[in-house]
Amino acid sequence: MSAKHNARSALLLLTALNFLNYIDRNVLFAVQPLVQKEFHLDDAQVGFLTSAFFVCYMVAAPLIAPLADRYPRKWIMAAGAFVWSAATLLSAVTHTYDELLLRHVIVGIGEATFVAISPAFLADLFPENIRGRVMGVFYLATPVGSALGYLVGGYLGQRYGWRSPFMVSALPGFLLAFGLLALREPVRGASDHLADSVERGSLRGLFRNKAYWTITLGAAMMTFAIGGLQVWMPTFLTRVRHVPLDRANVVFGGMTVVSGTVATLLGGWLGDRLLRRTPAAYQMVSAIGMALAIPAIVLAIYFPGPTMYPAIFLGEFFLLLNTAPLNAALVNSVSARIRATALAVNIFTIHLLGDAFSPTLIGYISDRSNLEMGLTAMVVAVALSAIVLFYGMRFAPKISSEQLATTIGN
Repeated sequence: MSAKHNARSALLLLTALNFLNYIDRNVLFAVQPLVQKEFHLDDAQVGFLTSAFFVCYMVAAPLIAPLADRYPRKWIMAAGAFVWSAATLLSAVTHTYDELLLRHVIVGIGEATFVAISPAFLADLFPENIRGRVMGVFYLATPVGSALGYLVGGYLGQRYGWRSPFMVSALPGFLLAFGLLALREPVRGASDHLADSVERGSLRGLFRNKAYWTITLGAAMMTFAIGGLQVWMPTFLTRVRHVPLDRANVVFGGMTVVSGTVATLLGGWLGDRLLRRTPAAYQMVSAIGMALAIPAIVLAIYFPGPTMYPAIFLGEFFLLLNTAPLNAALVNSVSARIRATALAVNIFTIHLLGDAFSPTLIGYISDRSNLEMGLTAMVVAVALSAIVLFYGMRFAPKISSEQLATTIGN
């Protein structure tokens, strides 16, 4: 297998697995009212299912990722895919809230193994100047996989019970995990051209790496908002706006596919294009996207009527515009020597401050007031994200014209 073919095959396989990763996460949100009815759960208990998933997800990542800076990564990623696919199948025998909670914990561990390593694997296959577009393809799974979770879950859940979509979404993961084992492991740092430094290349220096930490904190607030939106929007449409559940899932899922696909690819392309003019291009695109999301989210939550669906669409679009450039900026902020570990620390931080508790917090506020007030927390998080990312532009690592020309030549 040639180097170019190996790189493209890796991008294809890892993207497909990332689709399954997000489908398995979001199926629950599509059938959430059905689960809530069967187990007689309040909003806080339902939100805690997602919070428990992310707690285990973020704790597992920094424990496993250091192995990926020392040993072949394809074996570790394949193992993670096997674990989360097997755990998803456990939904067939889940009949209590505690069993469902255990299932979420195991899935979180398996998915963390994959997600903490795969971007570092791809960074060793593609140079800095096209990583925005590469991450755009890889992270198409965020909107499209999430939307498929709503669509598959909404369709199968209404017709065959809420357990059926979990079983269907689990099976392809086993096949794709075997495909990973056929890839050739890339040399760490083979596609890097940025100069190494203590801040970029050591764990001790990582804690003084301002580019890394502003990206991470901005991403944490973005993750808070997206986590709340994904968990609660179908329920919001059903409970507050009186949209039937199956229609709410189809509409929200369809909007997520369209807005997310365009935004994710456009954000990656814009970041790569503007990188020729400013080293802070990735952070700039992300910050502008977060700022523009604020009025759209406010309009979606508080103003029912004909503007509601366009506002939801634009809110998702501007939130997801930052997905590819923010992740490209993240992998560029550290060197290959510690990249998997740095990504794991990033995962721990963004979920600790983001969606590990945002669904529960929104549910808690909703139980004591209303769901509209609960969703207001997202607006605050998005505003904080925009502020941090605008500030972080000054810390973007500098790439010289000679280095940029070299990466373009490759």
